Amino acid sequence: MPSLGRLHLVTDTRPGRDPLTVVRAALTAARADLVVQVRVEDSATDREAYDLAGRVLALCARYGATCLVNDRLHVALAVGAAGGHVGADDLPVAAARHVLGPTGVLGATARAPETAVAAVTAGASYLGVGPCHATSTKDGLPDPIGPTGVRAVADAVDVPVIAIGGVTAARVPALRAAGAYGVAVVGALSAATDPAAATAELLRALA
Repeated sequence: MPSLGRLHLVTDTRPGRDPLTVVRAALTAARADLVVQVRVEDSATDREAYDLAGRVLALCARYGATCLVNDRLHVALAVGAAGGHVGADDLPVAAARHVLGPTGVLGATARAPETAVAAVTAGASYLGVGPCHATSTKDGLPDPIGPTGVRAVADAVDVPVIAIGGVTAARVPALRAAGAYGVAVVGALSAATDPAAATAELLRALA
């Protein structure tokens, strides 16, 4: 399994966003320390997801960075990504592991120790835990769990915990202190006026 970077960039494909420009800028700052998770809107076609994932993968390959595909594991396999990430409404973790095979990177979403342990038992390589703080990036999310919730999950499992949801550089130290291996961000980079500088700031906070 590829080594897992501490900073995960989740692509933002909402109207008005330019995910490839953000990915390119983040890679120039982070290089191999970045994991890019290709996530598209639910309304996007598989062809659109495939095209974006292929272009992101090509960018990641230049820097030795890891590329994953969220939700659509068949797209991950089709483009040759390192693996994928599944949420609560996607394939069960055990089924996702079956699809990706024994060596693919498989992330799973969890917010409580019980579901976290179940996900790891079923084959998750790492956990995306949150939302840690309030965020407007995604609709219908449950209440934030804060660093305390991250600590509860991190104490229950022995795989990397990636905190997500309203993450900023200023909030990284508390999340790291709570046991998070790293963080995943969307708006912190996609809405930044200088995504490369914002990436560097996040990496300094994670160091």
